[in-house]
Amino acid sequence: MGEIQYQPLRSLIYVDCVKEEYRHKLQHWLYYYHVPESMAKFEPWVTKYAFYNALPMPPKGEQFGTYRMQLTEHYWMVNPMSEESLVNSLNEYFPLDAMKWQGTIPDDDAEGFMADGEAARSSGGGNGCPPFIMAFLPIFWEEDLKGKGRTMQDGPNYRWQFLISYPDGHKEDGDAWMREEVLPAFAKMPQVTRIMTSKVKKEINNCHMDRCVEMWFDGPADWYECAVNLAKDIARPDWAVEEEFPYVKSRFQFASLFLADMPTSDNLRQYRGYLPMR
Repeated sequence: MGEIQYQPLRSLIYVDCVKEEYRHKLQHWLYYYHVPESMAKFEPWVTKYAFYNALPMPPKGEQFGTYRMQLTEHYWMVNPMSEESLVNSLNEYFPLDAMKWQGTIPDDDAEGFMADGEAARSSGGGNGCPPFIMAFLPIFWEEDLKGKGRTMQDGPNYRWQFLISYPDGHKEDGDAWMREEVLPAFAKMPQVTRIMTSKVKKEINNCHMDRCVEMWFDGPADWYECAVNLAKDIARPDWAVEEEFPYVKSRFQFASLFLADMPTSDNLRQYRGYLPMR
C-alpha cells in the first residue's frame, strides 16, 4: 500500500425509493444503521456528510429519471476508493432489502445480505435495474454559467440537480452538445436563476455518469416551463436514444433530484441517534 494522499473531493449519492410502501423502511435503515456505521468509518477524513430529502416529483418527472428519496452528499479529504481506505475493521450492514427499496436489484431477489457496502454500491446495471449512483466531483463547481452573485436574500431556491451519461462512442460530442447547446439554451430562459456544472471524476470509482448540472428555479411550475415546454426546441442529437428531451434513457443515462436549499440532516453536526416519536 502507498502513502495516503490529500485529495479533496465531493461525492453525490442518489437514493431512490421505488414504492411508497418502502419509504419508512428505507428511512429507518438509513438513520438507524447506515449513518452511525458510516460516521464510525470515515468521520476523521470527512468534513461534511449530509442528507437532503427529495422534494415531490413534479409532473413529467419520470421523463427526467427523478429519484424520490434523497441526495447523500460527502466532502472528502482523501480518496475513499483508494486501496488503503478499503481495509475496514467492520463491514457495513447492507441487507438486500435496502437495495430493493432503492431499485438497484429486482424486488424478487432472494433474501440475504450484500457482501459489504462496496458490493451494494456496485449493484444494478446488469440486472435490468439502474446502476447505483455514487458520483465524485471536484470539491468546487468547475463552471459557473448563470446567477453568480445570488444571495440568500434573493429567496429560497428550487434546485434541479441532474447527472447525465452519454452513449458509448459519443462521450465527447455528447458533452459538447450539453455545453454548447443545452446549457446555453437554459441560461437564456428567464425562469432559470442559477446554473453550475462539473464533469464527473470517473477515475475515482468508474461511475457511469459523465456530467453533473445544477439549475435553480423559483418553483416546480417554472422548472416545468423550462425543462418540458421550452426544452422541446433543443435539437435532438444524432446519437439520441429517446424522442423527448433529454433524449437519453431515464434513470439509466439521466438521473434527477429536486431539492431545497437546506439539508434535512447535516449528520456530523446534528445526528444524535435514532430517536423515535413518543
